[in-house]
Amino acid sequence: MNTNRRDFLKLMAAGAATALAPVPAQARPPKALAPGAVGILYDATLCIGCKACEVACKSANQMPMDHDSGLEQVHGVRGVWDAPDDLNSQTMSKIKLLATGDGGQGGFSFIKRACMHCVDPNCVSACPVSALTKDPTTGIVRYNPDACIGCRYCQLACPFNVPKFEYDKPFPKIVKCQLCAERVADGDIPACCAACPTGACLFGPVTDLLGEGHRRLAFQPGESQDYPLHRLGSGDQRTARVTGYVPSIYGETETGGTQQLLMAGVPFAQLGLPPLGNDSRARLSETIQHTLYQGMVAPALLFGGLVYTVFRNAREGCEDPAPPADANTEPQEDHHD
Repeated sequence: MNTNRRDFLKLMAAGAATALAPVPAQARPPKALAPGAVGILYDATLCIGCKACEVACKSANQMPMDHDSGLEQVHGVRGVWDAPDDLNSQTMSKIKLLATGDGGQGGFSFIKRACMHCVDPNCVSACPVSALTKDPTTGIVRYNPDACIGCRYCQLACPFNVPKFEYDKPFPKIVKCQLCAERVADGDIPACCAACPTGACLFGPVTDLLGEGHRRLAFQPGESQDYPLHRLGSGDQRTARVTGYVPSIYGETETGGTQQLLMAGVPFAQLGLPPLGNDSRARLSETIQHTLYQGMVAPALLFGGLVYTVFRNAREGCEDPAPPADANTEPQEDHHD
């Protein structure tokens, strides 16, 4: 038994040395925008908070109504709003309100919460079974429930806290916006963009949306300008007064770029958007993860260690010696007649 144990430990040590040998953690090159990448430009200065996009999203994705709204609880009413205060496992798209100060430009804004469809998504990199994938043509981040093992690594990896897990179901899955990929494949546009009456949600190729965003950044407050509706280049438009913009487009460079782009008249940090660098964390984390799992050496070592521990404990349990007899204990006399 001792010889076998020593041989096993030597094998484990040799494998560990191979698997854990110091390897420089070099980030891989950044991923480029997909050739046919499509996305949404959300302009908070045009949003009126009607939430038609929320209703359209639930209808298109056959999502149930969710009356777990803080407003309903505060005002003592039930069944008024069909969406909660934030994203959850029954709500893929949410319009939230910032209202501070005097309600002017610096203290009032709506903001759209949904999957950002990152150019180099952390969730796709973190998923160990490829349940989350990025379409090589459209760049849409898709989810395959049949491949998902429920590890929820995607939730931890997403810097925007978007993926939600169905904790209340016996066979749960991850829920997130998939940019109405089926509608897009059929030549249609996402339901939220089709329902938006003001052009706050605008669908189109990402490169063209960035061009439209920079066109708006050149507008002067107080001007009247034409804004496209629903789909960029469709010809539908409306005229609105410019209220002014923060001089950048959120998602143009953040975390390597996103396919949902955001514009607003108040600082993005006030709207709950995290300040992120220009590089995706997936560039480094994916390299480390693939190194650990290369050849499945590290998982095999871990499994082998667990098997050995169980085997050793079971063997020791079978070999428990009998309790030693007490030399000072004299045999008792039999008092039976």
